[in-house]
Amino acid sequence: MSFGLPPLKAKPEVAEQFNIKEDIYGIPNPMISGLSGTRQKIGYSHPLEASVLNHKKNEERMNMVLLRNSQGLHAPLRLAMELKAAGKIGRLPFLPSSNIMRDVILGRDEEIGFEDILNTPEFREQMGQPHAVIEKSLGIL
Repeated sequence: MSFGLPPLKAKPEVAEQFNIKEDIYGIPNPMISGLSGTRQKIGYSHPLEASVLNHKKNEERMNMVLLRNSQGLHAPLRLAMELKAAGKIGRLPFLPSSNIMRDVILGRDEEIGFEDILNTPEFREQMGQPHAVIEKSLGIL
C-alpha cells in the first residue's frame, strides 16, 4: 500500500518536444533565449532536482497522510480548513504580513530559516505609494 505518499524515486518531467531556437551551429542563441532560458526549457539537469524543488509540498502531503492514518479523516480536514482560514486573513496590500498564524499551525514558528533573516521589511525592494498599490489591487489603476 502506498497510502498516497509521493514516490521516493524522482521522475524527471521533461517535455517531449523542445521549441528552442538554435543558432547555425546547433546550439541555442543566448541573445534570443537568454543564458538561463534554455536550461529551463530543456528540463531538470539531475533526477533529484524535481524532488528538491517540491520538497515542502511533498512533506506537507506526507504529513497529512500520516495524520489521516493515525487520527482519522477529521484531523487533516480540520488542519486544511484552519490553513485556508489563515490564508484569507490579510492586511492592506502595502503593509508587510508575517503570516504568523500559518507558521504556528504548521509548526514553523519554532524554526529559524534564512527567510527569517533575509526577508525583513527593511531590505525588501517592494515599496510604493499606498494609494497606488490599493488602486492597482482593486483594478482601478
